[in-house]
Amino acid sequence: MSATAAARSILNQLHDVMASRSHAQGKLNQVVEIIGETLDSEVCSIYLLREGMLELFATRGLNQSAVHVTRLGIGEGLTGTIAQNIETLNLAEAATHPEFQYVPETGEEKFHSFAGVPIVRRERSIGVLTVQHVEPRRYEEVEIEALQTVAMVLAELIHNAGLADEEGSTAAEAAHSGQEVLTGLQLVKGLAVANAVFHQPRINIEQTVAEDVEAERQRVYLAFDKMREQIEQMAGQAEFGVDGEHEQVLETYKMFAYDEGWSRRINEAIDSGLTAEAAIERVQQRTRMRMREIQDPLLQDRMHDLEDLANRLLRIVSGQLGTAASAGLRGDSILIAKNLGPAELLEYDKRRLKGVVLEEGSLTAHVVIVARAMGIPVLGRVRNARGLIREGDLLLLDGDASQLTIRPAQQVLDAFDARFVRNREKQATYAAMRDVEPFTRDGTRIEVMMNAGLRDDIPMLSLTGADGIGLFRTEFQFLVSAALPQRDRQTRLYRDVLDAAGDKPVIFRTVDIGGDKSLPYLRSESSREDENPAMGWRALRLALEREGLLKVQARSLIEAAAGRCLNVMFPMVSEPWEFEAARAVFESQVAFLRQCRKTLPEAIRYGVMLEVPSLAEMLDVLVPRVSFISVGTNDLTQFLFAADRANPKLAERYDWVSPAILRFLRRVVAGTIGHPVQLGVCGEMGGRRLEALALLGVGIKRLSITPAAVGPIKELVRKVDMNEIGEAMTGWLANPPPDMRHALQKWAEEREIEVE
Repeated sequence: MSATAAARSILNQLHDVMASRSHAQGKLNQVVEIIGETLDSEVCSIYLLREGMLELFATRGLNQSAVHVTRLGIGEGLTGTIAQNIETLNLAEAATHPEFQYVPETGEEKFHSFAGVPIVRRERSIGVLTVQHVEPRRYEEVEIEALQTVAMVLAELIHNAGLADEEGSTAAEAAHSGQEVLTGLQLVKGLAVANAVFHQPRINIEQTVAEDVEAERQRVYLAFDKMREQIEQMAGQAEFGVDGEHEQVLETYKMFAYDEGWSRRINEAIDSGLTAEAAIERVQQRTRMRMREIQDPLLQDRMHDLEDLANRLLRIVSGQLGTAASAGLRGDSILIAKNLGPAELLEYDKRRLKGVVLEEGSLTAHVVIVARAMGIPVLGRVRNARGLIREGDLLLLDGDASQLTIRPAQQVLDAFDARFVRNREKQATYAAMRDVEPFTRDGTRIEVMMNAGLRDDIPMLSLTGADGIGLFRTEFQFLVSAALPQRDRQTRLYRDVLDAAGDKPVIFRTVDIGGDKSLPYLRSESSREDENPAMGWRALRLALEREGLLKVQARSLIEAAAGRCLNVMFPMVSEPWEFEAARAVFESQVAFLRQCRKTLPEAIRYGVMLEVPSLAEMLDVLVPRVSFISVGTNDLTQFLFAADRANPKLAERYDWVSPAILRFLRRVVAGTIGHPVQLGVCGEMGGRRLEALALLGVGIKRLSITPAAVGPIKELVRKVDMNEIGEAMTGWLANPPPDMRHALQKWAEEREIEVE
């Protein structure tokens, strides 16, 4: 008899048993008899997890007096080992296994061969199904597969009858409990403590036995078609639109999606009598067991991809396609996902979303750019996070240390809470700075502005007391859109931002896409060929080539700022002619709207981002033509050091207080003296207290930083004497110390200025 035929024979009989009105114990007694007779097995037993122990619940072949008497701990004996490891055992001679344990009251001493499979629900063992024979022999593969299929159906019967401990009970925690610490890649710094919520909620399979096998087969065929269609569409999505790692993932997805072996195994499971959902889950369980035996990390990754694809297929066939965002977060939550797009992140309630944990993710992913703007800590590359974390688990996300603690011990939680208390106390101090103007001790007014990119960021202007928005990243609207945003949508956003800002200035940076912010709907051959995208077809270079893109944005900004002052800044300008070309696009739109008798801005102030070092050599030409210059320290530093900021191996070479960087910035400051041009810094450098102190030392008087950093930097400014730090910086840059960072820290400590 084949595995399919054996399983179908058992399931047909089980269907009648499950539909009968007999009590649960009676049903289990019938089940062991059915399995034993069909597989011609002398012993068949069912152990269920009760109060943390595996209790013999029903048996054919062992002493009936042992039922509800024999109890084994998780990991104890062969049965306990199966439950603990969620693995199958198939032994010709049970006594030779190192975990073998003789249980005298069962009368099993005459039986030599042994096979057992876990009874699994929601990826956790709730029991074990075993068979035994007197004759020493390994069980055939068809017998093992039949047992595995039956165990899956038994899980439903056991769950419905409430016979076994399940998730949430003390007993169920026994096999998978206690604190675990995972490490990952720091994507966005920060601390968070909250309960785990899965972005893609787990599918609960309510019915395992099929009423109509052909109908179930058709459901799977349709689901496969839809899944393959989705994968083909992925190639055009932002998260999969970049050469490299995501392309490899996509190719693996395609390989599995069109793999006949995988679809055949699912069909065989349906043939045995399972529903479409149960068949997919049955094959998935088999895959998980194989994964536990694989040592090759590369092969493990590919198996994880198959797991992810199976989850996708399961959601399609069950019709449960929504994410946790559509259901709404019920409390403070840390989101768990394989990967995430920026638009998906924005669907969540920002008040309740405290952090994000990704199994994949990279420093340049779009979702990281948005999360950083939202102030949400993100940890990426956390291997098997979805396998080790349960829905509702308490998590401690330490983005600063690149660690995730699952189910923390009380002392760890107390220490983490103490850090939070200290942070809250500091935040209260910083919040009190909201209405305080940031003057240095010698009376110099420092402008402390904030960066933004989302409509939801604007309320932070009044909450932080920032002087304005020194950088509004217009590309966020492009990143979260499936297609190029239409002019009316852009105009609405810009007008809303200006309305919300009131009298405070807003500097709009024209779209900065390309490079690490590639968009699938703005592809070109040149973008695909960039070996170093950060220095390739991006930002203003892209906008000038796609002049229609810049024209639409120019018109949107001009119309949105009607009757007000419009501040426009062009990114990644490397020579003055690029600035002139971009300004000409805006001026042509001004002329067009004037002809149309549209209301124009009362003034347009043009500025540039100084990120490309070559522009510093042309300051004498550029300065008379612009109203403001903003130094983009993120890109500038990687260009100066030839060190990719996304590469963790180069992190130590990416030091913002290096004498080389500070000398460069001081030269830029000197190049603007005597001109009516405003010079500032926007980027992460200005939002860190030690780095901000260094910027004040070279003469920078305008900072545009994340909203969360406004209070801390205001507080710092009020403790600094510009003349004093300026003199110290002049000495250091003339004769650089061995460690500039240490010199700054020591200087600050002597004056009781906290810079950490």
